[in-house]
Amino acid sequence: MIAFHALAIAAFWSFSWTNLAVAIALHWLAVGFGISLGYHRLHTHRGFKTSKAFEYFLAVCGTLTLEGGPMFWVATHRQHHQLSDHEGDPHSPREGGFWAHIGWILFGDTHHNNTELMGKYAPDLGRDGFYRWLNTYHYVPLTTLGFVLLAIGGWSMVLWGIFLRVVFGLHANWLVNSATHMWGSRRFETRDDSRNSWWVALLTFGEGWHNNHHAHPVSARHGLAWYEFDISWITLKLFDAIGLVWDLKVAKIRQPLPVEEAA
Repeated sequence: MIAFHALAIAAFWSFSWTNLAVAIALHWLAVGFGISLGYHRLHTHRGFKTSKAFEYFLAVCGTLTLEGGPMFWVATHRQHHQLSDHEGDPHSPREGGFWAHIGWILFGDTHHNNTELMGKYAPDLGRDGFYRWLNTYHYVPLTTLGFVLLAIGGWSMVLWGIFLRVVFGLHANWLVNSATHMWGSRRFETRDDSRNSWWVALLTFGEGWHNNHHAHPVSARHGLAWYEFDISWITLKLFDAIGLVWDLKVAKIRQPLPVEEAA
């Protein structure tokens, strides 16, 4: 983790518009498609349906974030929902903001590569041989991508497309664990401390509408009001229009949304 952060900083001494474009494109692919659409809204909560091929593609994109394999991610997130901000939550700010953001990864017993154990928490993925392989060898797609970037653009492209892009994506996603359980507004009275944060939503393709999500976890739409920009939901609507995804689950709000209460 220290090496990744050091090399992310080093990337600023090799700036080019091409490197920046590659980093942005890969960030969208890894965090927007891999985490937001894949690991989170599809693999964890089954908020929509798609073909097995596209489901596998999203899972591979998710590994490009360095956040572990799909079984690990899904099992951890399901545990978070079950015990959110209570004893047993793997990353609650009630144990400290640093713990929620990065401490649980550095010092917690996360069982990243224990595929057998993760199969108990994510049995739907554990029954699939592809997911079991990808969970064990989740580092293979990212490593392969690194060699491809090295061949195309040299070390400067690797610094931007791997190290800087991964570090930015990690902290953006970790803000959902930390910031959106500490700061923001609450539209729904949930049993946890989840909050809506517009700026985290901008960094994570709509994942910052976290109080909405905890109130309606299966909903593939997180931004429930017109002003809550949720780019992943817009993406899903476009994919639905061309038949790439279908059966989108959406929270049904039968009455006007209550006024948000500031934190």
